[in-house]
Amino acid sequence: MRLFSSRHGALAVSLCVALAAGAHAQSAWPDKLVRVIVPFPASGATDLVARVVTQRVAADLGQQMVVDNRPGAGGTIGTAEAAKAPADGYTLLLTTSSTHAISPHLLPRLAYDARKDFTPVVHLADAPSVVLVNPSLPVKTVAELVAYGKAHPGKLNYATSGNGTIVHLNSAAFSAQAGIEMTHVPYKGTALAIPDLVAGQVHVLFDSLPTGMPHARSGRLRALAVTSEKRTALAPELPTLAESGLPGYSSVTWFGVYLPAGASPALVSRVHQAFAKAMLAPEVAASLAKLGVEPAAPSSPAQFGAMVQTDSARWASVIRQHKITLE
Repeated sequence: MRLFSSRHGALAVSLCVALAAGAHAQSAWPDKLVRVIVPFPASGATDLVARVVTQRVAADLGQQMVVDNRPGAGGTIGTAEAAKAPADGYTLLLTTSSTHAISPHLLPRLAYDARKDFTPVVHLADAPSVVLVNPSLPVKTVAELVAYGKAHPGKLNYATSGNGTIVHLNSAAFSAQAGIEMTHVPYKGTALAIPDLVAGQVHVLFDSLPTGMPHARSGRLRALAVTSEKRTALAPELPTLAESGLPGYSSVTWFGVYLPAGASPALVSRVHQAFAKAMLAPEVAASLAKLGVEPAAPSSPAQFGAMVQTDSARWASVIRQHKITLE
């Protein structure tokens, strides 16, 4: 039997002490203020989601969490800053599909690598879109919209919130799968497109539920379907696009939390548990519903990471197929 020297024994003891201290530090998280970087402007959808969720997490943990808005360049500036932070749990990134599934394919010179520079922690919530048309268009279902588009090639146009946005990608994916030609009319936000849609100057818009549904329920616009995989409780009367003749079509803006790369499994688990618990609170779900957002189905960090990669591959294909750029 081989015996350890006193030097080896001392090293072993030191290592055990260090590991124990590290484990205690992770289990004690958080023992000081936590900064949550949101790479989008204050009062925007992501900021509002972050404030609803982190308020509950902070209350559960008994530790302050501060939302730090770092907007610019479609969310990529704040995301790059988060990538450079220590992976100690005191800087988190709360972001959307924009920074991790879309921008990497539109901005090849990003200051971060969406896969290598982050550790996925938790899939928080999803925001489906609604397909809106002008009521003067002689269609009441998605099937009728597709039939109309095929009977009138090149006559339909669709509004978006700008080149390369989720609204643009949703619309391009829809027209490709439906086999119809529609002309892209970009706006600086869907709020600017709504008046033209109501006036009949544009025909189709994939909008968020909170901004689109009031116009549909007032009769100014007609809602045909939602983009989520399943019907949403936010508009249960509407079928999904998959139900409406486009099998497999599913698109949502997801919200999730990341740690910088290098975070320990114990820390990832601790942060995941804290946020997952908060998402089960009825008041959190109620507040998110007002924003047109639904809590995501429970999943592990690994499942969240896999979902993001699937989403990223899908949008990469759409962007290549339609030669979409930001110009």
